[in-house]
Amino acid sequence: MNASPTKAPYLRLGVNIDHVATIRNARGGGHPDPVRAAHLAAEAGADGITAHLREDRRHISDEDIARLMSEIEQPLNLEMAMTDEMLEIALNHCPNACCIVPESRQELTTEGGLDAVSMGKQLKAYIVKLKNAGIKVSLFIDPDMAQIEASAGVGADIVEFHTGPYCEAVIEGDRSKVPSEIDRLGECARAAAKSGLEVHAGHGLTFDTVDVVAAMPEIVELNIGHFLIGEAIFGGLHSTIGRMRALMDNARAEANGSASA
Repeated sequence: MNASPTKAPYLRLGVNIDHVATIRNARGGGHPDPVRAAHLAAEAGADGITAHLREDRRHISDEDIARLMSEIEQPLNLEMAMTDEMLEIALNHCPNACCIVPESRQELTTEGGLDAVSMGKQLKAYIVKLKNAGIKVSLFIDPDMAQIEASAGVGADIVEFHTGPYCEAVIEGDRSKVPSEIDRLGECARAAAKSGLEVHAGHGLTFDTVDVVAAMPEIVELNIGHFLIGEAIFGGLHSTIGRMRALMDNARAEANGSASA
């Protein structure tokens, strides 16, 4: 007799507040306040807060990171480039986790995953310093077997899969590409979990794309930002995050129900 499939664990939601700061910075001053947004996100069902401190400080500022560390109760996931400056900031604040991402000053948003294969030696030394300070280390990578193997090899605790290609295929209505992107995410999530990595996912997720990813049992956290902040203009931040939380919970519950059947 085959054993019953293990039910997927609770799926955490990390809310990225970068673009609250983008709006604030458009005319200076302190409004809207990303720390206030972090508090509202927590009230609406966020399990953690994500903030990307870019080298050019185009949205989140150093002061924002200091305030988030001192004023919120939820764990902070600090997204950052692999630079000496960012390492110093991370070690000074010691957030719950640091997610290392590729970063280009010319890009509008993160355009792809980190190349852990070619950066292995540098990453390994960098990760050791973060982990020695008690900081969990996540690598933002494309769903790719070689990247998963490299991430495990350099000592990462977590991989966050770039879901952009899947989301773009849905938006573009590419019926031939969507199934292959879903299969790729699922296969890589299984492989990463099997290798001992905690599996997260994010980038481009919306109300219309989150259910498939949320149903993947190996994925334990989704990080969503731009869509939530943009949609909040029309429906309010609390309501928007609450709806996303409900969609995630429903997808996970349905997946667990199918596993039990």
